[in-house]
Amino acid sequence: MVMTPAERRTEASESRLRLQTAVRLRWFGVIGQLVTVCFVYLALGFPLPFGICLAFIALSAWLNVFLRILYPVRTRLNTALATCLLAYDILQLAALLYLTGGIENPFTFLLVAPVTVSAATLPPVNTIALGLVGAAATVLLVFYRLPLPWYRGTEFDLPTLYNIGLLASVLSGMIFLALYAWRLAKEARQMADALAATEMVLAREQQLHALDGLAAAAAHELGTPLSTIAVVARELNKDAPQGSQLSEDLALLQTQAVRCREILKKLTRAPTEPDPLHARMSVTQLIEEAAGPYRGFGAELVMTASPEQGSEGAALQEPVGERRPGVLYGLGNLVENAVDFARERVDIGAKWSARQVTIEIADDGSGVPADVMDALGEPYITTRPARPRGQTKDGEPSGLGLGFFIAKTLLERSGATVTLDNRKWPEHGAIVKISWQRDVFERKQATMPAAASEGVGLQLTDADGGIH
Repeated sequence: MVMTPAERRTEASESRLRLQTAVRLRWFGVIGQLVTVCFVYLALGFPLPFGICLAFIALSAWLNVFLRILYPVRTRLNTALATCLLAYDILQLAALLYLTGGIENPFTFLLVAPVTVSAATLPPVNTIALGLVGAAATVLLVFYRLPLPWYRGTEFDLPTLYNIGLLASVLSGMIFLALYAWRLAKEARQMADALAATEMVLAREQQLHALDGLAAAAAHELGTPLSTIAVVARELNKDAPQGSQLSEDLALLQTQAVRCREILKKLTRAPTEPDPLHARMSVTQLIEEAAGPYRGFGAELVMTASPEQGSEGAALQEPVGERRPGVLYGLGNLVENAVDFARERVDIGAKWSARQVTIEIADDGSGVPADVMDALGEPYITTRPARPRGQTKDGEPSGLGLGFFIAKTLLERSGATVTLDNRKWPEHGAIVKISWQRDVFERKQATMPAAASEGVGLQLTDADGGIH
């Protein structure tokens, strides 16, 4: 999904942290702090500044009340406000830790919580700032703190080296959890955007399919005036002198009216009833239609088709499957990759047997880079530089690493399995293999299973491992 500059500014100014989430998390913190302080002071009888601790806890509680009064419950906090609230949580917890033993307090590790929340909901810059605040507070707690509440007449004091170890533990946990939460949140956002782009492609195909219904409606509306024209032309022809120019024109008008009636009969077919001439297509037709638009774009397309060696009987017949716009779009996208990254030539060869069909699309490129091979098929994985907006099709993400993801998604929804590899030396290039069981390929779409383990195979090779 390609965002406009205005959308990017809006996204940057708003966090993904809702007020309701922030308030609930703080209430959990308030309850936990209150229970812990009361248990240590009242149940265990350890000396601590009980009143001051309660004041800091009450401050967080009143902050929650104030936020719920000031903002609607489902408000999405802007980045600045969310950062300030999380910074307050760090400082409030640091103040309580200062009063109750500092780094020696076993609850010091909770300082990583606000930083982790920030990593999942705020931009990296804000998370880094909050991480620095949390790290600074932790370092100060090593050297500046009140004694840890302990039994009366006994002082609990850990060695300095051990306190440094606790500091290292908190800081490493803060970094690890923040990076982990940031990575998970980023992948979730990328997957959501990529799926939205895929749904946009499918919606476009559905809109094209809906034109069938509009055409049928138009045909019904045109049927009556066309019949009237035919009747009037026939009546006029009775009165026209035989062999005259007028008679010939009226005869031509009748002929064209009959032709229009035949065309309208095709258009009045129900939208769910496929055109028998185009409802099914062979493997050769599938390749030709998917790759045809990319002829003449720099790379030469060479297509071949034949049964596998040793095939006999029915296996020699070319597979014929249902025409599926998603398969055509996905296959065409892979062919486009090969053409874009090929140096001179792209070879597309189809072979079939009793159980499977293989379509191999190979170019003379250098293959898929090793550093992106394992990540291919995920959204936003690309070796193609982003193209200017004016060079992309309307609404189609290009150069963002979504093309291969969308193609893979569409093909897998048809029952295919998609794999990719590099060609073996001395050949070079990338190979994308798409496979169906032959009976799945030839079966009607309504009864097709969601996935298949073997069958119609497609291998695509692009020049520079170009996956977009």
